Order: sequence, then C-alpha cells, then structure tokens
Amino acid sequence: MRFGRVLFRTAVPLAMFCCLGAAAQQAAPSTPQPKPATQGQAKAEGDYVGSETCVACHEDQNRRFKNTAMGKIMMEHPRTPWEAKGCEACHGPGKGHVDAGGGKDTIPIRFGKDSRNTVEEKNAACTACHIKGNRMFWKGSPHEGRGIACVDCHQVKMETHLALSAEARYSSPLTETRGLLKPQPELCLQCHQMRRAQLQRSSHMPYREGKVTCTSCHNPHGSPNPKQLIQATTNENCLSCHTERRGPFLWEHPPVMENCANCHEAHGSSNPQLLKTRMPRVCDSCHVSSRHPTQPQPLSSIKNFNRGCTNCHSAIHGSNHPSGNAFLR
Repeated sequence: MRFGRVLFRTAVPLAMFCCLGAAAQQAAPSTPQPKPATQGQAKAEGDYVGSETCVACHEDQNRRFKNTAMGKIMMEHPRTPWEAKGCEACHGPGKGHVDAGGGKDTIPIRFGKDSRNTVEEKNAACTACHIKGNRMFWKGSPHEGRGIACVDCHQVKMETHLALSAEARYSSPLTETRGLLKPQPELCLQCHQMRRAQLQRSSHMPYREGKVTCTSCHNPHGSPNPKQLIQATTNENCLSCHTERRGPFLWEHPPVMENCANCHEAHGSSNPQLLKTRMPRVCDSCHVSSRHPTQPQPLSSIKNFNRGCTNCHSAIHGSNHPSGNAFLR
C-alpha cells in the first residue's frame, strides 16, 4: 500500500505538468508574427516623393548641397535606405508640400531663421545620423541643455572651396571644420564674450594667429570630462601640446601635478606666461614666509627683477636633478 501511494503521488503531478506543457505549446505560436503596419506609418511611408521631385523646383539648393561632403554621400553613394531619401531625410516627407504647390509652411521641417519648428525637432533631424563619434555625448551636454540648435553653428548647404594659397594650406589650424557659419574662434566668441576679452590680452594662446582653435581643447558637442574638455583632465589637455612639462620628474611640484590652471589662465592674461598674477605673487599665494620674505619688495629686489622667483628656481615645473628638490636645476 505504501508503494502504491508513492506511485500515485508521483504520477499525478507528472501528468498535470505534461498537460500544462502541451497546452502552453499549443497556445504559443511557432514563429513570431510581425505586427502589421499602422495606418499612420503606411501613410508616412507613402508621403515620400523622392529627391528628383524636389530638385525640379529647388535647383539652386541642390547645386549647393551636392557639392558638400554630405551631399555627395546622400546623392551619389547612399549607405543606408534613410540616406537614399535625400532631401526628405532631413526635411521630412514632401507629398504635402508638392500637393500644396509649394510654400514654406508646408515643409515638415525647416532650418532657417523663420522656421516654426522647435530646436528639438531640428536637432532630431541631424542626430538621426550624427550620433556617434565626437557627438556621442550631445544629449545632456551644456549646449544641448541651453537650447542650441545644430544650424546655429553649422551650414549644411555651404559649398566648400579650399583655397590654394600658401597661407591657407600651411597656416590654417589642423582642427578646422568645414561647413561652419563662421570660422573658429569667431563662431564660439559670439556667445563666449568673456573669452573674447581674454584673447585680446597681451599674453594669450595663439588663437589670433590661427595656430589653435576652441576645438583644440574643447568638444562643443559634449564630453564626459569637465568644461567639455577633449582630455580627461586640464593637465592632460595642456600636456598634449606642452610635452616638455609632462615628466615624470624626480622632484614633482605639487600644484603643477594638480592643475595647470592653479597658476596659468589658459585663455589669456595681462601677465607674462599666461600667469594669473605676476611674479612673485603667484608663488607667494602658496609659499609662506619661511626662508624668503613674502612682503612687498622694492623694484630693485631680486624677487621682482626679470622673472622673479624663476630667476633661481628655473625648473619650477619639476626637476630630474638629484639635488633639485628646490627646483634650482
């Protein structure tokens, strides 16, 4: 009897499990069925009329657009079905515009100054493709948070003609970007007026000479680093050019290791060497009067002559000499 009860208790749950499994197998479809397209989606797909229809009226815009880098890709060598839509990939379906016989208000997305589209709508047309690379952190970036549109800085339909003069070929910065409304740094300085004033000071980075631009240090499309810096820290940004300051040194100077901006103002200063304050005050801000007096000295003092403290402490950024703990050599 005990053996029969054990068989009964085991067989009943097993039979129930088999029945439930068979029912679930009959209820679940063998292959996932694709969802039918909704009426709105089908209508949107049928509203595309093709770039040939757009070119019939907008020949001037097409002439300018096809000579740009993006135009050559979308018009001649599209890489995706979305790029093959050409004009309508950015401006939206054109059927309503054609049926109305033209008119700016019938274009779904416009980018001009008189556009009624929001910044989010205009930027969505750009970020549909331009979302990788240095634009990866655009969402949540300072410029995106302040309502800056892509067309506030970029001009899509601008023809790019490279000048063949010696100045343009050899003196233009390596970070120059084509298709901007204005060249750098003038484009950035329209909003960053404080930086414009700093660049006019006697000691400045070579912006005015065209050797570096704002994008040499910053990524305007967003960055995971502070101040939208390209590198992870301020020091890494500076040391990418000033490699002689990188080290490693046997004797390190703590404020140099911490941040170059402790002593220097990167965008421009009225003091030599982009210093925030003149010698010896920039050193006296940290060094108390132990062996050297920190009170104001007459102009004839060795501390105020020429370069001040660095007259003696010439290796102020770090020293590799065995007896260079005072940065004398």
